[in-house]
Amino acid sequence: MRYFIKINLAFFFLFIGFNVHADSISERTWDHIATQFKELPLKFRPNPLWFWNDTKIEEEELIKQIKSFKVSGYGGLSILPFGPNFSPKYLTPEYLDYYKTCVKEAEKQGMTMWLYDEYGFPSGSGGLHNADGISRFGLQHPDHVIKRLDMIEHTPHDKTIDLEIPPGIFMASVAMDTINFRRIDLSPYIQDNRIQWKLPEGSWKIMFFVCKNDEAIVDYLDPEAAKLFVDMTHERYAESMGDYFGATIRGTFFDEPTLYRASGRSWTALFNDKFEEKYGFSPSLYYPALWYDIGDETVEARNYLFGFRAELYAEGYTKVVGEWSRRHGLRATGHQDNEEMINPVGISGDLMKSFKYLDIPGIDKIGGNRPAEHFYKIVSSAAYNWDHSMVMSETYGAMGNLDWDDIYSIAMDQYAKGINLLIPHAVWYDTSNVVFEPELSSRNPLYADRLLEFNNYLTRLNVLLQNEGRWVGDIAVLYPIETMQGEHYMDGPLGYYQGGVKIPGMDYVDVGIHLFDSLGYDFMYLHPEVLDNQCTVQNEKLVLNNETQFNRFSILVVPGVKTISLSNLQKIHAFIKNGGSVIFTSRLPEKGTKKEDDQAVKNMMADIFRFNSQTKSYGSLSNSMQGKAFFVPKDKIKNIGDALIDTDIDFQLQFTGSHQAKSIHKHVFNKNIWFIINPEKKPIDLVIKINGHFDFELWDPHTGETSRPGNINHKQGITFVQIALEANRSLFLVEKQ
Repeated sequence: MRYFIKINLAFFFLFIGFNVHADSISERTWDHIATQFKELPLKFRPNPLWFWNDTKIEEEELIKQIKSFKVSGYGGLSILPFGPNFSPKYLTPEYLDYYKTCVKEAEKQGMTMWLYDEYGFPSGSGGLHNADGISRFGLQHPDHVIKRLDMIEHTPHDKTIDLEIPPGIFMASVAMDTINFRRIDLSPYIQDNRIQWKLPEGSWKIMFFVCKNDEAIVDYLDPEAAKLFVDMTHERYAESMGDYFGATIRGTFFDEPTLYRASGRSWTALFNDKFEEKYGFSPSLYYPALWYDIGDETVEARNYLFGFRAELYAEGYTKVVGEWSRRHGLRATGHQDNEEMINPVGISGDLMKSFKYLDIPGIDKIGGNRPAEHFYKIVSSAAYNWDHSMVMSETYGAMGNLDWDDIYSIAMDQYAKGINLLIPHAVWYDTSNVVFEPELSSRNPLYADRLLEFNNYLTRLNVLLQNEGRWVGDIAVLYPIETMQGEHYMDGPLGYYQGGVKIPGMDYVDVGIHLFDSLGYDFMYLHPEVLDNQCTVQNEKLVLNNETQFNRFSILVVPGVKTISLSNLQKIHAFIKNGGSVIFTSRLPEKGTKKEDDQAVKNMMADIFRFNSQTKSYGSLSNSMQGKAFFVPKDKIKNIGDALIDTDIDFQLQFTGSHQAKSIHKHVFNKNIWFIINPEKKPIDLVIKINGHFDFELWDPHTGETSRPGNINHKQGITFVQIALEANRSLFLVEKQ
């Protein structure tokens, strides 16, 4: 279950605090970094989740454990109260006194704390799940809990209807002719809580849409509800120990909000009012599309409704917590539940956009065969899209007693994919009652001998990568949320926990896996909103115009999409026309996000490609284009490497020998660094070609040693480096000036 992940997130907040205050990137130099790489200061050490698990805590034991965690190489903690028998009672004066005892001891030890915002998880109730079963929020604010959107439908058998409005918060009532999809808003016919209406000719279905209170968890879509929850939880810590904010206490952590609750139909009472305020018209006639095909307006209706819900979700709980944290000198992090769903519309609304207002986007890596590693790049890309630099992962929860090879391999894979704050899951107050193994403290004989060594390794990664460094890469991949929104619907066959609807042709995850894991090409997912608002075409480059995370892309990959906004396609068209390279995969766009744009999308795609009716293949360009466009069919995704070669792009870094590796390129203090990993169980020999004349050092995060490459050559403005990388090892290639 997703609950494992929550703990790691809290952990993350502790760890990231150093970047908020003294010793921030603006105050560090390479001399500082070189020293810190050797000395491993506490502020860069990992901070695990600390479960106060299902038992009565004691002051003496708390202090003893904090000291032992420091000896094991940890730099802080994030406290997670957990289980029905935990005492003292959550948020009582006694509970806050024990918490403050830990904060004082952490200050004494030079360690840091992050505020986990819940008793159990998910965030938003104050104890409903994985706790004592009491929703303190629901008891205090019963009108501000999660709302469920229900549809009640009737098939009339007479020429007139006389129907009572179903109980709940009325959202819409629509009559739809099931033959030609004509729709009529019936709200003008409401009187005394009833609808009386004479049916025109046709085959009509009458639909009522109402909101009802569901589970006693905060309404994640409503900022006012979120503020009430923050007042109930975060403000209690501020009142009790606000003097420690910004110093010993560095951040806040939320855990596993999601839209799949309320039977996958999370909604909010003010949806229509806010929608009309933004778009200038009522959404009522679009409501049937949440369940049914409504003809040629279906994609448009769903993009409007699901897209707006995703905006409300981003601007609700997550944004409120982030703003409160910043006002109090803290940074906020957290993660969604069930991030591993390829179609996120029913889970997080829009996984990238859900992090738009969060300082430190996060993810979790837990047990249960959940492939979070396929989604690290989405979360790190979300950070870069909205100009953030820190990315968190709650890691190892419920994965069992992993061996050290797996522990290292998972960590280096995360850091290569952009994560730079790994929160270990977890350490436990009562080690006799560990619910989600592994227990990662020195009290566990499986890990005691090498735990300090591993924490030293993570600390060195953090010294180099936990900063405002800029990600650098040649390839962008369009995030296909518009297609997923256009083809999603409520109560899908997969069930709400699995995302409800499998979207045909969704290959964006496969494309990412093949680019990064198989071919060794790093990339950034690009959100359609960011492509529109933050990107410009400058000669043959697609330029991301952020303040910190700016970049110049040479290649854009458009994974299989049926639907694309006309504004996105116009920018892609201009990119090709000005010399850029675009690779389309699996299926080509054929619809706009608005019905009126469908023909323009088809015309523009025809202008990009010529279609050969004999071979049924795409690939040649129209004469007006200066760049290159390719189409890679779904059954040929592995051939995307050939398309990359055919673009003739001279990539900044390439592995030109018989072995590929995974790497990330960051630009910090006007220096280039590459983190290169070999997470496999056999050694590899790498031949690395880097454009430009560089002198390099090798920094070994496993040992702290620095050295010069044994084999480095320069030829015609290109640097060649040969490196033997042992099994399950990593290194930094650091520019020396």
